[in-house]
Amino acid sequence: MSPTGKLFKWGTFAYEAFLALPIIGGSFVVANAWAPLGIAFLLHAVAIIILLRERGPIIGNAVGVVTSVVALIPFVGWVMHAITAIILLVEGLSGSRRNPRY
Repeated sequence: MSPTGKLFKWGTFAYEAFLALPIIGGSFVVANAWAPLGIAFLLHAVAIIILLRERGPIIGNAVGVVTSVVALIPFVGWVMHAITAIILLVEGLSGSRRNPRY
């Protein structure tokens, strides 16, 4: 994975992990009128484009796109952010050891 791909993979992980914090993440989303979900959607979409060009793992970011839409439902959003963060963490850790797909 290139440095840009790693940056987006780890950046989206950090953002999802923050949003998965039970009270803090939810308060942040509500206080900003759900705009953080739109930002998350855009970050995941850009990450998918970059990772497709690099032939990197995109599953976590694809789940992140779905999470950004479903997260309008309070408790479902919290669970989805946590799941997405875990998937992105696993992909980030394994992506540095893996060769790109050809």
